[in-house]
Amino acid sequence: MPLSDTAIRVVKASAKTQKLFDGGGLFLQVNPAGSKWWRLKYRFGGKEKLLSLGTYPKVTLKEAREKRDIAKRLIDSGVDPSDTRKAEKLAGVDSNSNSFEVIAREWLTKIMASMSPGHIERITCRFVNDVYPWLGKRPITEITPPEILEVIRRIESRTAYTAHRALGECSRVFRYAISTGRATNDPTQSLRGALAPVREEHFTAITDPKEVGGLMRAIWGYSGHFVVACALRLAPLFFVRPGELRQAKWADINFDTAEWRFRTSKTKTEHIVPLARQAIEILRALQPLTGGGEYLFPGGRTPTRPMSENGILAALRRMGIGKEEMTGHGFRAMARTILDEVLGFRPDFIEHQLAHAVRDPLGRAYNRTAHLEERRRMMQAWADYLDSLRAGETGAAATAMPVATA
Repeated sequence: MPLSDTAIRVVKASAKTQKLFDGGGLFLQVNPAGSKWWRLKYRFGGKEKLLSLGTYPKVTLKEAREKRDIAKRLIDSGVDPSDTRKAEKLAGVDSNSNSFEVIAREWLTKIMASMSPGHIERITCRFVNDVYPWLGKRPITEITPPEILEVIRRIESRTAYTAHRALGECSRVFRYAISTGRATNDPTQSLRGALAPVREEHFTAITDPKEVGGLMRAIWGYSGHFVVACALRLAPLFFVRPGELRQAKWADINFDTAEWRFRTSKTKTEHIVPLARQAIEILRALQPLTGGGEYLFPGGRTPTRPMSENGILAALRRMGIGKEEMTGHGFRAMARTILDEVLGFRPDFIEHQLAHAVRDPLGRAYNRTAHLEERRRMMQAWADYLDSLRAGETGAAATAMPVATA
């Protein structure tokens, strides 16, 4: 039988916890101390879960049933009410809120598994600094295109690129709200063309062999922290994405096979970096210092986390290499250009090593081991070539390296 207010008022505490069930998973938990808590038992993702809905009499029977029905609608739309509760606490609002911030935080929780921690952190910072102060507490169904545009314009006054990113992220929050039954339209769609287009800019990189030689000498002459020095020396040898380098883990390094295997940050696919002799020497020198931890390059203040995103970039700047010359991402462009134009390796070998999607004539993506032996030879030739440039051999001696055959 469903509960009644009378039954709830007259129930007395006993030596054991009592559970009075109302229906639909809702029950009142009466503790031996006399407190009465509303609970909702439900299943999500194949697991049984429990959600607190407040205490009686602060939350009446009618209000508890309303909260149960709201939670059930969330479950039916594929949302875990526990995630919504966490988002509400982070947003500092009352339960059952349909605010933009609650739904945005809930959406961020959902996409965490498919995005790198750095990317999630950047989106969160944009919302916290530029969106939540103006739209966070507003019911998502009441937000209008002019309100959104006013928020995005503030960002655009600083950087057009970030404004476009923020607008796209707001759109994803609205679409998530629609898919979970808490909104019916995406007002950002009315703002197409409202922002000035962003001129695409490529990461700056040094690609002239003579200048690369100077860069390599500067890197090897770096006198800062040894961990940062090792990261600097490995960056051109590996030419992976900066986030992948700084988050490299010892568990993924195999000295027996001379390989570093990990999941790429962009496509979440398995990738293999063959380790040239020079890379192994640097790793062996680093291992006694950081090999006892998780990361090759742990943070200076918190060793349980990887080095900061600006670690290599800041080191380049301290060496006098400006942002108009080289970025952490620029090592990829440097390798791509010289491996192709100077050392003559096949473009598909290079693209595979850059962890780009490379397809066969039938349109199927090659797997991570494609051309692995050829890539091993390429990575060793690349390391040898960088050594020759560092030694000042910019002429024939520097370019007379083993090249891939067609």
